[in-house]
Amino acid sequence: METLEFRYDTQLLIEGTDLDEDEISDYITEHFKGDCLLAVGDDELIKIHFHTNEPWKLLEYCASLGEIYDIVVEDMDRQARGLQG
Repeated sequence: METLEFRYDTQLLIEGTDLDEDEISDYITEHFKGDCLLAVGDDELIKIHFHTNEPWKLLEYCASLGEIYDIVVEDMDRQARGLQG
């Protein structure tokens, strides 16, 4: 069975002021290991989607930008093995 390089599919919303999706995207790319990054929205709401092995680091960074909610962290390795969670 193939092992996933990045195990956790991490998704969340950041609500704040003066958010910049390009700055956020660049910061995540430079500071966190992962792939499939999506950072879209406007200056008050950004949706983040990222595959990483350290979702807590991503959440900590995003929480420093504003209020984070609708947080979903899915273990894609468990899903690939047909397990729940």
